[in-house]
Amino acid sequence: MNNKPVQPSYDFLSETEEFEQDELQEVEINLLLEGLYQMYGYDFRGYVRSSLRRRILNRMKRERLPTITALLEKVLHEQGYLERLLNDLSIQMTEMYRDPSFFAAFRNEVVPLVRDLPEIRIWHAGCATGEEVYSMAILMLEEGLADKTRIYATDINEKALNAAKKGAFPLKKMQQYTKNYLKAGGKKAFSEYYTTNYQFAYFHTFLSDNLIFEQHNLVSDSSFNEFHVILCRNVMIYFDKELQLHVHRLFYNSLADKGFIGLGSKESMLCIPNNLKYEEFNPHEHIYRKM
Repeated sequence: MNNKPVQPSYDFLSETEEFEQDELQEVEINLLLEGLYQMYGYDFRGYVRSSLRRRILNRMKRERLPTITALLEKVLHEQGYLERLLNDLSIQMTEMYRDPSFFAAFRNEVVPLVRDLPEIRIWHAGCATGEEVYSMAILMLEEGLADKTRIYATDINEKALNAAKKGAFPLKKMQQYTKNYLKAGGKKAFSEYYTTNYQFAYFHTFLSDNLIFEQHNLVSDSSFNEFHVILCRNVMIYFDKELQLHVHRLFYNSLADKGFIGLGSKESMLCIPNNLKYEEFNPHEHIYRKM
């Protein structure tokens, strides 16, 4: 007869400990997000949790902090730390003429329908460091509409906005940006729009004459104008459904009748309520028109 004691299942204990750690981290993340909102007014509570969690844990590891609570303590008590965390949490992925076929469709299909307006107001929401804003400025210039176009570019991240205002982008990216520009229907040599040094391409200041960069929080701020075009591309994929609905209502109320909205390649209008009425102007490129 085997009288050996039964050994505990360390695999089971490990899974239990991991579950408890995840539960604790979830509580800590909630406290961190609540602290950001209560103290500074930045509301990330409606962002997709998996993406937020990954970014928060990466910051914690880079700072060699033992817990997310320690991260919260630094945010609340260490001057200048808030900006560092905001740079992690706000999404800054962009490029000039991202998805060139979108810009080609905008040039060929949307521009003819807004050309005769006395003024064309475009809102780039979540503009990050501004690459797509300058892309649109060049497009409208080539279409002879720069003088009557006003492009409002907003983002939650002040550091990103300051970078966008400079209109300086890494020189090493210009080869890819040139390819995107040509695929999007560019009409000139792309290099005519910027000068260079050994590190950056500096876009000419005449492109920014009609650009207005302002800090704006899609979560908490209201509409500030009526627009003929709103572009918010690959931003709402990081929002949960409730926050997406909130932002869609904001855009709908900010859009002129028969105005256009452009979304990212992974975004759609499938989740919006029936009272927000759009037609699928170019569903392949995720361009919709307010009815």
